[in-house]
Amino acid sequence: MPKYKDCSGFITALGSSVPAFRFSQEEIGGFIKRHMVLDQKGSRLVDMLVKQTKIDFRYSVIPDYGRESPDYEFYPGNQALEPFPGVGQRMQYYKSHALPLARAAALQCLEKASADAAGITHLIVVSCTGMYAPGLDIDLVRALGIRADANRTCINFMGCYAAFHALKIAASAVAADPAARVLIVCVELCSLHFQKAGPGGSALLTNMLFGDGASAALIEGEKKGGAPALKLLDFASDLFPEGEEDMTWEIADAGFAMKLTGRVPVILEKGVKRVFDRLLEKEAARLKPVSHYVFHPGGPRVLEALEKVLGIEEYDNRRAYEVLREYGNMSSATLFFILRRLLEGEGLDQGELVLSAAFGPGLTCESALMSVAV
Repeated sequence: MPKYKDCSGFITALGSSVPAFRFSQEEIGGFIKRHMVLDQKGSRLVDMLVKQTKIDFRYSVIPDYGRESPDYEFYPGNQALEPFPGVGQRMQYYKSHALPLARAAALQCLEKASADAAGITHLIVVSCTGMYAPGLDIDLVRALGIRADANRTCINFMGCYAAFHALKIAASAVAADPAARVLIVCVELCSLHFQKAGPGGSALLTNMLFGDGASAALIEGEKKGGAPALKLLDFASDLFPEGEEDMTWEIADAGFAMKLTGRVPVILEKGVKRVFDRLLEKEAARLKPVSHYVFHPGGPRVLEALEKVLGIEEYDNRRAYEVLREYGNMSSATLFFILRRLLEGEGLDQGELVLSAAFGPGLTCESALMSVAV
């Protein structure tokens, strides 16, 4: 396994933003019942998922999910939603709405760090829900006032774990140049990809899980100021090929389509311990136990599987449940929402260890070990 022995970066500030439109699970469930092709069993499943997903609210750039047809902005105002929006229409909507969200999260992050955008040396933009060129990275350079010669990297289509790849790139940049200031911006407009049907019946589940949001993190070579920060200690990743067909994300004619089966939590429960063991073998982990857990909330069953593997309680993983309840699964943007909740909470002590992980197609596990710096 690659080791990041020279990893010396700190997450010194975090920011987040969500769209203006906020919907309850019941509202979105009503939209799904009106417009998905469901039999009586499917309608009952919607009602069951409203409760079982442990999500109260989600945000979207599309106002339609809380409206009664035909008063729709994005979708056609008929029961069949025909002509159903294709990839081109969805990508145009993405292009119009991704930048304001990404910019708001980035500005909040920079403000918390009292940092000037002109001092950013590296910009990493993460998204799996839309793309165009010249891309969001260039739009952010202009919108934020980042220097035109800053190093730009785009991470596209990796899914929920992509923020960890951004952190790895940032850690490498800071290790090579301790004066580097790396801004990571994740933006996901998952609700753009509502599907009336999907592979293996997955459309209903994914329609009930995912929401829109953006988040940002500033990575620097040293902690600055009095606010708590997170020191990046190491990373570990692995593939579980037996789950290759259990989570997929593909470009279809009518948007991006996800396949998600109930085997994912089972596969993770069987395999994830070996990934965590690699991180916890580090000297720091042998000297003290993990104090905080930050897991991507792919859904309640995923979180429950991780808790079972580690022998921890739901309370130990509470921040993931809080973000899931208030926002749903925002794919790659979710990680920094949870880390922000950790850093802005109370009772953090110097050197406390933080174990974090996320999962995505592959079936992939990405994880990180961090420590609190106060």
